[in-house]
Amino acid sequence: MTDALLVIDMLNDFVTGKIAAERAENILSPLDRLVTVARENDVPVIYANDAHRPEDFELDVWGEHAMRGTEGAAVIPELEPEEEDHVFEKRTYDAFYGTGLDEHLRSLGVDRVILTGLHTNMCVRHASAGAFFRGYDILVPEDCVEAFSEEAHAEGLEYLKDVYNTEITTADELIEEWETAASTDAMSDEGTVQ
Repeated sequence: MTDALLVIDMLNDFVTGKIAAERAENILSPLDRLVTVARENDVPVIYANDAHRPEDFELDVWGEHAMRGTEGAAVIPELEPEEEDHVFEKRTYDAFYGTGLDEHLRSLGVDRVILTGLHTNMCVRHASAGAFFRGYDILVPEDCVEAFSEEAHAEGLEYLKDVYNTEITTADELIEEWETAASTDAMSDEGTVQ
């Protein structure tokens, strides 16, 4: 199983700005830990960020937010991408739609996507649909996604499980999985005759 970690819409406008979700604070610490461990274990970290243009129809629903090139569309400082990370701009809820993300994941040999960020019942849900329709396994650490309300978050998780066969886990469980795999690989490498 080859993983990629997707960080969805952890942007200034979503966390502290125009359409801020106060509950986003709940996921900052576990998500920061998960991103750090992903990088340490060579799991690609991929950001899928709203970068709207004035003609985008989504603005009719939410108003102007995360406009391309603005501070509101920048990733929050706590989770800022590093040089080796991959950043994709999106103009709809779905991280796959019109972004080139699928081709990029395939070029990396990814077959399981880990979805994190905002919002469980919207952009994470639509990214799950995009991943499911393209044949990826989907895993969501429930403490690394959030929504405007507990009800929306819980309903979002149930929908992901029921409709997209998403595996629900936690950041700590996923970190343990990655670290166990890394130590097993290291032991295998030590046992290989040179």
